[in-house]
Amino acid sequence: MNRVLRRSFLAAAAAIGVTVTTAVVPASATETIKMIAIDGYPERSMWVKEFAGFFIPRVDEELARTGNYKIEWQQAYGGQIVKPRGVLEGIKLGLGDIGIVTTIFHNSALPSQAISAATPMVSTDARVVAKAVDEIAKEYPQMQAEFAAENQVYLATGVVLDSYQIFSKTPVNSLDDLTGLKLAGAGYNLRYLEGLKDVAGVRGGLPNFYNMLQTGVVDAAMLWPEAAMTFKINEVAPYMLKVDLGAVNSKTVTVNKDVWDKLPDEVKRVLESVSIEYRDRVATVAMDRAASSLAAFEEAGGTVVVLTESQRAAWADAMPNIAEEWAGALDVKGAPGTAMLGSYVQKLKDAGSVPVRDWAATN
Repeated sequence: MNRVLRRSFLAAAAAIGVTVTTAVVPASATETIKMIAIDGYPERSMWVKEFAGFFIPRVDEELARTGNYKIEWQQAYGGQIVKPRGVLEGIKLGLGDIGIVTTIFHNSALPSQAISAATPMVSTDARVVAKAVDEIAKEYPQMQAEFAAENQVYLATGVVLDSYQIFSKTPVNSLDDLTGLKLAGAGYNLRYLEGLKDVAGVRGGLPNFYNMLQTGVVDAAMLWPEAAMTFKINEVAPYMLKVDLGAVNSKTVTVNKDVWDKLPDEVKRVLESVSIEYRDRVATVAMDRAASSLAAFEEAGGTVVVLTESQRAAWADAMPNIAEEWAGALDVKGAPGTAMLGSYVQKLKDAGSVPVRDWAATN
């Protein structure tokens, strides 16, 4: 029926009192997608708390704008499905659909993720480091390729700490006071100890640092003030040596690739964009809590000693060139390790960071 005839028909119908209705096309129903979110750390861990309290609500909010899709979340943290070291394999096998991989546990499978760990004493700004690592991941395919080999899609990196410090059971006022101590670390940061005399590195994880210190397995541990207070490390290690070893990317949000390939494009775009928001939020929270946690540590009776700049420089110079080793190992595999290192350090410099040791200078 053309427009003129339709208008005449409606007018005639109105004249004789006939009500005419037009068909309304019903809106399409919202599609529900089930997703399991996992992390082996407990929800009190800052990044897990932010994932549950920020990331997931933001994804829901963005999807609600169109109403085309809705995610039905199942959240499993703190060992419900996997332990802290098991997230990478858990997502690979499909035990979880999306999660937060603690990359420092997987230097063999995810070598490029150690880029900030291999460059200590460059930046203590979590926001700068997180952004720089993510830019490297986009400019060089290596990081994403490593996750692809683990049946995962890389979304965004995460920096949850402003800087590693040393927390000890007994007072430590200088590098000499570390001599003979057993010091816990979570992976790559144990390499920092190679330049120190008679310091034994002991591998551990944040959830068991308290017990390791309490039982005498170690004398000290490398972690950051927020984690020290969250996990009550101050109760067993009330002395902190402020060494400012630097911010490190240690968390990456990934999605199982089989799951990702089946997701609608709209959902993919939302997950990608909110992952960047989550990256920046976690880094900001880390920085905000750094100062307050340090103050809380002191208020709880903790003692803080600041390592002198000359001793920081001496420590950095005493370390093996772990950055060059890291880059060279990637180069041998055909990956652009040296290029990535140079680009990363330059990004930090451009953002205002002043390296205690310029790890890219000899490359």
